[in-house]
Amino acid sequence: MSLALPSFTPAQESLFLTLGGRALDSRLPRPFLGDTMADEILTKVGYDLARFPALTTKFLDARSRVFDIAVRAKTLDDLVRRFISEHPDAVVLDLGAGLDTRVFRIDPPPTVAWYDIDFPEVIAVRSRVVSQRANAHSIGADLTDPDWLNEVPGSRPAMIVGDGLIAFLTQAGFVALLNRLVHHFPSGELAFNLYTRYAIWAVRHAPGMSVIAGGVVNPGFNDPRQPERWVDGVKLVDEIFLTRAPEVDGLSPAMRATARLAAPSARMSRLVGTVVVRYRFKSG
Repeated sequence: MSLALPSFTPAQESLFLTLGGRALDSRLPRPFLGDTMADEILTKVGYDLARFPALTTKFLDARSRVFDIAVRAKTLDDLVRRFISEHPDAVVLDLGAGLDTRVFRIDPPPTVAWYDIDFPEVIAVRSRVVSQRANAHSIGADLTDPDWLNEVPGSRPAMIVGDGLIAFLTQAGFVALLNRLVHHFPSGELAFNLYTRYAIWAVRHAPGMSVIAGGVVNPGFNDPRQPERWVDGVKLVDEIFLTRAPEVDGLSPAMRATARLAAPSARMSRLVGTVVVRYRFKSG
């Protein structure tokens, strides 16, 4: 039986795009991510993925439809794992966590304090369909509200991730959030998928994204070093182009050819593919 869901805003409903992508990936004979919990949660919720034609279109094969969502989640997972291996006492923040089960995929040691943060309405649904794990905490809050960080210890290195988040924050809200995060912790890393100006335009105008287009409020930025100018102490350390990911080999011939043509060029890779950026910070 499906859950009775609240009336989500477009920004909140975007969680079902990423959940659906991970769920459909897990059904593939050779999944990119293989998150079977995502499929279980989607079944519990009973959400109709037909609301996202981008996930159900017949113009793309099944692997191409989920590639960006699944492989960027896998990329972010790998970055979190690396940080935890170097900082076993870390705090991990999954911003705009939705119904993601990253904490289960990564399986951090008990010394890590994990926080999933999203709107109260989303966290209420999350509490019903995602199992609670020891040392993992959920915070129901608007990320632009400065008070929610008071619930998070600020004396330990932090790994902060945002998957599909930035498009739904105004630029001023995003910059303010970055500043609060960087100054709350002594040091750490930030990782999220970059939305260029073209990517923002595409989400707003693609018919397959109409359900969430109204929630897209960030203008995007093309220069991955822009956050260095917004926040003191932030340094870009990695720009990961999914056009260069080994998983490209698992795409259809046409999609594989497109990725390989774009891969040598950073500019073209930002234009046609997903980019994950990683920053290191140290509070002044």
